[in-house]
Amino acid sequence: QVQLVESGGGLVQPGDSLRLSCAASGSSISTYSLGWFRQAPGEERDFVATISRNGESIIYDVSVKDRFTISRDNAKNAVYLQMDTLKREDTAVYYCAAGNSGLATMDINKYNYWGQGTQVTVSS
Repeated sequence: QVQLVESGGGLVQPGDSLRLSCAASGSSISTYSLGWFRQAPGEERDFVATISRNGESIIYDVSVKDRFTISRDNAKNAVYLQMDTLKREDTAVYYCAAGNSGLATMDINKYNYWGQGTQVTVSS
């Protein structure tokens, strides 16, 4: 079983950048697919980005493609989300997740472990 803890959220202005980190413990993440999801107030939890266990397959939601970059460092047992050119509509709680399949997937039901989330607020 793996435990996940997100960090790096905060209050930024439109156009700014943030880098979210997700540290894993309890198990190596090397066999897991890793993903980032977000949830705005009153909304469902939505897919943002995913990376396969070997890092060769990456998928982004169309709303963040070309602005966000997901990466993983299996040696550090961590996954990251670099967020550039942030927009107000990116405001949400961001969650990292790990999936047993190891395959990059947008399907929220394929993720078995979740962090507690970190708040990202984009406002002027």
